[in-house]
Amino acid sequence: MLLPLVMAFLQAPDPPRVLARAVLKELIEINTTDSSGDNTAVAQAMAKRFREAGFPASDVEVVVPAPKKGNVVLRYRGAGKGRPVLFIAHLDVVEARREDWTMEPFKLNEKDGYFYGRGTQDVKGEAALLVTNFIRLKREGFQPDRDLILALTADEEGGRGPDGVEWLLQNRRALIDAEYCLNVDAGGGQAKDGRRILYSVQAAEKGYLSFFLRAKNPGGHSSLPVRDNAIYALSEGLLKVRELQFPENLNEVTRNFFAKSPEKSSNPAYENALRRTTCVATLLDAGHADNALPQTAQATVNCRVLPGETQVEVEQRLREAVGSGIEINVKFPLDSNLPSPLTPDLLMPVERVVHSLHPGMPVVPVMETGGTDGKLLRASGIPTYGTAQMFSDMEDIRAHGQDERIRVSYFYEGLELGYHLIREIAPVR
Repeated sequence: MLLPLVMAFLQAPDPPRVLARAVLKELIEINTTDSSGDNTAVAQAMAKRFREAGFPASDVEVVVPAPKKGNVVLRYRGAGKGRPVLFIAHLDVVEARREDWTMEPFKLNEKDGYFYGRGTQDVKGEAALLVTNFIRLKREGFQPDRDLILALTADEEGGRGPDGVEWLLQNRRALIDAEYCLNVDAGGGQAKDGRRILYSVQAAEKGYLSFFLRAKNPGGHSSLPVRDNAIYALSEGLLKVRELQFPENLNEVTRNFFAKSPEKSSNPAYENALRRTTCVATLLDAGHADNALPQTAQATVNCRVLPGETQVEVEQRLREAVGSGIEINVKFPLDSNLPSPLTPDLLMPVERVVHSLHPGMPVVPVMETGGTDGKLLRASGIPTYGTAQMFSDMEDIRAHGQDERIRVSYFYEGLELGYHLIREIAPVR
């Protein structure tokens, strides 16, 4: 009678994987878009899981600075032998209309080796792994050498606000203050053609800066056209923006990336963005009537600025490029910040874990060309490193897009990488 019971146990699904899939399903199927979702509902759902796993209620706090914009912060008590380490992931997602997808976006679909659903890649898949591993470690009786803080937050994607990390820093800093932060919304493993190539640690982000470019004209009747036209003037200026190329300016992070990356990127736009500040036209608004010559033509130009470069420098180059006939005004000021230091205390544990699972794989520092909540933490004095737990296919980035998905195999591999990384970062001593 004993043998059938043993065989049934060996064939049963792995408990951490079962939990991880259940958490992912719950996260995906609670809509957290800005227009119709409820971040507070999903924060409360995760808080319930933490309490049921044995975390004291006093160490699980749901913070709701605005309706439906809740955040959950968990403190995993350690031995107090160092300052806390903060882990962050955002729970909000960008919009997803059913008519744009081939399946229901707010339902976890498993098909052909992939998990589909809004947020699987950005970034509920990563959040599910963090939740699972914190619960898993608690159930195992693991005591870290220091406190571990997990913050699952709202509005990183940009909605009606407030951004959860920003609000916590300004109003409840003690709740998330830490020696450094690991952000699963950046970095991580990169794969190409099914080959796992490298693991990246994001240690810097480009700053976000936008300008209004505006051409003005007295206008007139469209039946009497003249060459002096606000739309034409703005168009000529935007073509000069297209040709504008900022000088190459590598920093410690990007120099390390190019030195250690085993393969040259097949994406010229990505490599260019790593090497220099970029500016591009993104929005356009002109004219006031079909039968009138335009009096105003306006465009938004968005710039992604290298760490260390200034708003004044970028604006000066833009003005020199477009000439004096076009007004330039700041729409969103620069939010740049300096890179986090590439310290051995952070990189060595990451390398040990990656090499234990993927022997010989390069661990490469990287700079984010977009933006995450990491920039807010860096600017506040908390060094932040992107350490996503999953691999992603470089040719299949569907975040914010149709039929967002992650490989099932990458998800479960990430479960183990994240588990061992937490144990390596804060071992029992």
